[in-house]
This record gives sequence, C-alpha cells and structure tokens, in this order.
Amino acid sequence: MEFTPAPAVHRVLCADCGDPIEPNSANLCIRCLRNSVDITEGIPKQASLAFCRNCDRFLSPPQTWTIAQPESRELLAICLKKLKGLNKVRLIDAGFIWTEPHSKRIKVKLTIQKEVFTSTVMQQVFQVEYLVQHGQCPDCAKLAAKNTWKALVQVRQKVPHKRTFLFLEQLILKHNAQKDTISVKEVKDGLDFFYAQRSHAIKMVEFLAGVVPVRTKSSEQLLSTDTHSNTANYKFTYSVEILPICKDDVACMPMKQAKSLSNISPLTIATRVGNSLHLLDPSTLQTADISAPVYWRNPFYSLASVSDLVEFTVLDIEPSGPVKGKWVLADAQVAMSGAFRSQKDDMDADMDDGSTSQIFHTRTHLGAILQPGDTALGYHLTNANFNNDHFSSLPTSRIPDIILVKKAYPNSRKKNKNRNWRLKSIAKEVEEGNDGSGAGRGVVGHGGGRNQKKVDEDYEIFLRELEEDQEMRGAINLYKAGGAKPRRPKGQGAMEVEEETPAQPAAVDHKMDEDDETGDEEDIGPSLDELLDDLHIDDEEGDHSE
Repeated sequence: MEFTPAPAVHRVLCADCGDPIEPNSANLCIRCLRNSVDITEGIPKQASLAFCRNCDRFLSPPQTWTIAQPESRELLAICLKKLKGLNKVRLIDAGFIWTEPHSKRIKVKLTIQKEVFTSTVMQQVFQVEYLVQHGQCPDCAKLAAKNTWKALVQVRQKVPHKRTFLFLEQLILKHNAQKDTISVKEVKDGLDFFYAQRSHAIKMVEFLAGVVPVRTKSSEQLLSTDTHSNTANYKFTYSVEILPICKDDVACMPMKQAKSLSNISPLTIATRVGNSLHLLDPSTLQTADISAPVYWRNPFYSLASVSDLVEFTVLDIEPSGPVKGKWVLADAQVAMSGAFRSQKDDMDADMDDGSTSQIFHTRTHLGAILQPGDTALGYHLTNANFNNDHFSSLPTSRIPDIILVKKAYPNSRKKNKNRNWRLKSIAKEVEEGNDGSGAGRGVVGHGGGRNQKKVDEDYEIFLRELEEDQEMRGAINLYKAGGAKPRRPKGQGAMEVEEETPAQPAAVDHKMDEDDETGDEEDIGPSLDELLDDLHIDDEEGDHSE
C-alpha cells in the first residue's frame, strides 16, 4: 500500500502574540481572541427574582406569578427571562449550580455562542447570580387587606338546620374547589364565598350546580369607570339557592306534577339529593328524579325533616315481592318504642295515653334490612298536623299512618365511645354581630344566632348519617383520627368529635333500657379501608389541627 502524505497546512503568525495559527478572518489565536472580544457583553451577571413567601410563587415577567420548585425547568425559564441580552446570542446550554437553600442566592451556568467576525463563531461559558427578594404577590396582598374581593358567591338554603352545608363542605374539600377562595363567611341560612376574580366565582357556581340542585341569579355593581380608556371596575355577586328539601325528608308535591311523573304518589320521601332530587314512594317503590329547573318552575316543600322522626319497633315484616335495586317492598307491623314498657316508663313518652299501645300496619321499602325486633325511624302521620295545601288536598285513603324512613341503631353510639375517624373543615369568618367565642365547627358554626346546642345536634346527626350510609361516605373523604381519645376543637377550623356527646333530639338520642344497651347491635360506621391518612402533620392552620 502506497503512502500518501497529507497536504501541508499553511500557518500564519498571530497578530498579537506571534504564535503560529491556522489562518482565520481575525488572524488571532483563540487566547488573544477571548482577550479582545467578550461575547457576554450586554448580558447582566447579576439579577433579582421576586418571590412570594405566602403562596411560594415566583414572578415570571411581565406580571405572571408561577409556582416553581428549586432547580426545576420552570424556575430556569423564569431566570432566563430576566436576562435581557440573551436574544443577541445563541444559547447552547443552561443549568443550575448548587447553592445553600437559605442563602437566597440562585446561580445559573450558561453556555452561549456568537459570530464575532466573518465565519468566526466564538463560544463562552459564564455564570449569572440571582438574588431572591421576598415580597407579596398581588393576590396575597389582597388577602392581607379587607374588602378587596371582586366576586361573591352567596349560597343559601332555607331550612332550620345546617347539615346540608356540612356535607357540602366535605364535597368542596374533596374536589379542592376552595383553592381560589379568599375567605368564607357564615351568615344566616348559608355561606358567603369571596373571590379575587370573577372566573373563580363562576367556577364555584358551576361546581355547586353539579353536586346539588340550585338556581342562580347574578348581579353586578359598578365601582369606578374611566371614560378615556372605556374601562370599568365591577363587583359581581352570584346568589345560589339550594333546594329546600334534604335527604330523608317527607314531601308532598302537587297532584298535577305527580301525574306528570308517571303518576307517582304525591306523598314521597327524599332518598338522595344530588344534582337532582330523587324521590321514592315507599308503598310502591316507584321513583322520580326531579331536576333543578323542573323543581323551581313549580316548587314544593318538605312536610317534616329528620328532627321530626319517631322511633318505632318492628314487630313483624314480610316481603311482598317487588324489588328495585336495594329497596325491597314489604308489609310491616310496627309499634311505638316503649309501647310495651311499664307505666312508669310510659310517662316519658311524647304521645297521649292509650296511643302508645297501638300496632300500625304499613308498607315500607326497607324489607331487605329490617327484621322483627329492629328499631326504625319514621314519620307518624296520624298525629301530625301539616300546614300544607297539597297535603290537605290528598284523600285520606292515600295517606298512610306510618312512613318508615330508615333503620335505627340505638346502641351503636354509646355515650363515651370514641370515633376512629374525623373530618376536615374550611376556615371561616363569623358574621358581624355574632360572638366569635363559639366558632367551633369550622365553616358551619353560629351564623344566624344558632346556639351551641343546635350546632352540636346538627353535627352529631350528620356524623351518624355518615356512619349509617355507606353511599354517603363514598362521596367524601374520611381521615384516621390522630388519637384514641378525641379532643375538644381548639380553633375555628377544627372539626373534631368532642369529649362528651352533646344533647340530642328525640329522633337521634333515645333513652334505652339496660337490657337494650347490652344487646347485640350491628357494627356500623366506616371500615379502616375507607379512611385516609392525614398528610398534614405539622400544619399551622387551625382547620388541619388534630
């Protein structure tokens, strides 16, 4: 194989140092070229970053605040935007240089290229140091001030209790719908949600319309206007009214509307309230779903609520055949609780003499869960007096004596028995004029002059409904209790079970004999698999405190 020498390389002397180099347009070696030309000229070597300590966001020029983790791509993009001269060079590489987290310094290593002479491209590596300046973003500044909201969502329900808002609060927490809320204020018959932007309020209204049947009205108030730029500043208010019928309420709809719903009986019970109202006729298992627009065109109201429930003892029950989902139609014989007690015990009954010994025959949808000897809660329509035109127009033959609503577990909640689960709550502000000394249940407390006894009764009924209804528990998040012994809530955001069980209404806390207290009872309540671990270990907020 014949050897072919490489062509000779012509070299010239560097114009500054005289070293032999390959010819280039500058006639300078690399060392002299770097000394004479600085391609980083015009790029600042020091800059500052605005950081909000309240929301952990950085200012991304010009006016956007972005959440960025240390040494993340988002933070690197913010750092590069702060350098004005990068558009005149070609960026090859960029990366962080480790610094102490508490030093308030961020260092970035950059590699750039630039054509300095004809066909001569120079590459250079340099560092930029950023000083992190702590401050407040406009959103946090508005939170620190008062009366800076731009949009308000007023949620109202005209019922004598707050159990609907207790459940609605848990739905909001599960779906994180409160993240854009500036503050929550409790007022009479409902809650007020304040927002810094109108879009956030619209998002909350859409969320409420998806979980409960509501009707919405909006209004706006002009604060200021600029005739030169044709701009105006408004405050927006959205009024959201929740349907005034709750779960387990008995309602009587107009006869005309009942005929339009497959000729269902006008006297029904509400089995579930979602984005529509689900009604059930317990004597035929016929159901009807009423959407919010249909209801508000011809509204009707409940005859009695959970606080009016009466305790009955099931003497005999026999399924009659029809089955619809989890409901089984059955013929039942029931008697008032305490009907077969001694005369001394009958003195504590709420009924007149002689009525406690009666046995009532009724049809119920609880044939799958009731057994002879069980206790059930229902409405005693025979001795009830309702001021309702639709109920008065019903013929007597279509009004049953008793309507059973649900099975009761009188022995499941002992007075000193602790719950192994708990709920979270949203922090709120008490309405002006109310004393803040009793704000103990987070977002739902003493608005509208409600006393401590009424608050505790509603909260205890809500907790028992969660224990008895698995479908209701599946819609919210339950958390494991921090300790075996519950503590009294310390802050306004706490939602813990208190050490002593508060006084309960007759439909919830019934006096039992010693034999009944020692009897076997079903173990109700959430299982350990349904409970979530609380990740907020050292939370400074009162609403996450143990």
